[in-house]
Amino acid sequence: MKRILTALAICLVAVLSVNAQELANFNRGRAAPVVSPEIQGDSVTFRFRADYATYVKLSPSWRANPNGGAVDMVRGANNVWSVKLPLPAPEIYTYNFVVDGVAVNDPQNILVQRDGTRFLNMLIVPGQRTENYTEANQRGTVSHPWYDSKVLGINRRLTVYTPYGYENNPKKKYPVLYLLHGAGGDEEAWISMGRTAQILDNLIEKGLAEPMIVVMPNGNANQQAAATLGLPTKQQARVDRNALQSLPEAERNRVANGYVVSLCEEIVPFIEKNFRVIAKPEARAIAGLSMGGGHTITASNLYPQMFDYICPLSAAGSASPEQVAALKKAGVKLYFLACGDADFLFEGSKTLDKTLTEQGLDHIFFVSDGGHTWANWRLYLNTFAPKLFK
Repeated sequence: MKRILTALAICLVAVLSVNAQELANFNRGRAAPVVSPEIQGDSVTFRFRADYATYVKLSPSWRANPNGGAVDMVRGANNVWSVKLPLPAPEIYTYNFVVDGVAVNDPQNILVQRDGTRFLNMLIVPGQRTENYTEANQRGTVSHPWYDSKVLGINRRLTVYTPYGYENNPKKKYPVLYLLHGAGGDEEAWISMGRTAQILDNLIEKGLAEPMIVVMPNGNANQQAAATLGLPTKQQARVDRNALQSLPEAERNRVANGYVVSLCEEIVPFIEKNFRVIAKPEARAIAGLSMGGGHTITASNLYPQMFDYICPLSAAGSASPEQVAALKKAGVKLYFLACGDADFLFEGSKTLDKTLTEQGLDHIFFVSDGGHTWANWRLYLNTFAPKLFK
């Protein structure tokens, strides 16, 4: 036994020595690690090692004309290219490098977001604007359940946020926010670019928002799920507009708005069956940006008694006086309309605000700086979430 133990000890020392030698060989001759990005006071430095590049540029989203106005970087020691810029105002920005004409991400920055088929590095500048965009101490859970849609004829994926403590409180029921993405997005857009989980975690932890479930569907009626899953899309039948006009109004609305019908008649019941929710209008909210804002308006128009909280953001859509009157009769508790003053959809939002005002529906018209950007949509979520379910 003593000989066996001695032999094992010798083998262990040998293995450790070999591993140590391999690590030493791996690190020998390597330059110091590159740090990028590095925030220093009121500036930020970006670095990228490219041994054989003839030029490297930085393409930052926060500078004018980011696609054509990339910033030159300077080659330094060990072929590390760098550029130092003034730190922009607190927000989340994206950037990439251009190396001899090829766009590449920053390998030193693990913070990325997905915008459709693009993965972009993030720069999170700390400040009051972004204090709810980073991780809270008490974090909820993000899951991806699937449901069968008879309306759309496919099996589809959802993203669902449940708040901190959901798993440990089996008797507690929660209100639900249905949060819809815009064109080019999918069921992960609000999580990846909108920072939904971080915003809700922080607001709930601070006692500023009610603990709630957030359901983020895929608004592309032909998709089973985000394109990154590699699933085939469904060929959609073309709608004959002449034939559509000949249908009764209720049937015409169902045919023309299949996704919204699926949302209200399939997704809402699925969530209320499979999650612990308060299945009442006063515990349901719906919000969406751009195309999702249009879906939000359409859902509230077609199902005026389903959601007591309605939040169209930079919305592509409108409501008739009769539809607004129906919402008023249903007793909507909050109508939060938001848009940037430089948004190409701002005039439409002003028209909707005018209709809401003329029909006497109490509402909030939140106007921000800027245009059709995630910087605004994160701000809107951070602003209206504390007003829900109060």
